[in-house]
Amino acid sequence: MNGGVDYAFSEEVISLTRGDSGLGFNIVGGTDQQYISNDSGIYVSRIKENGAAALDGRLQEGDQILEVNGKELNNLMHKDAVDLFRNAGYDVSLKVQHRVQPQNGPSGQRGDSEPGGIPLAVILVPGLAIVAAAVWVAMRYRQRM
Repeated sequence: MNGGVDYAFSEEVISLTRGDSGLGFNIVGGTDQQYISNDSGIYVSRIKENGAAALDGRLQEGDQILEVNGKELNNLMHKDAVDLFRNAGYDVSLKVQHRVQPQNGPSGQRGDSEPGGIPLAVILVPGLAIVAAAVWVAMRYRQRM
């Protein structure tokens, strides 16, 4: 699934309060319905609009859920994982693993770029050099007249 890209992982505990539509997300995975080949983990497949998870904002599609209320989700069939979520109560604690794709280049460049990903320095430095050269040429030309 990662297509040759190395990912970093971070873990987080997220507390959600069950709303009218449950916890507000769908899951995939399990020992009987592996979402990723040779991985029986439980993953978030969809965040429901205006559900508890969407309103909280931290849980993302593709996150792996490691624990529900302290109970590990290792080696569970899909239906058993669903039952665990359904019976988790009103206040639910999720330990999740986020997959973070690393950025290319030094991390200090991330906030210093245009939306297209080109660092401002790549545009500004040559542009300023051209302007400075044009001013110098114009001043030299005036001196000779």
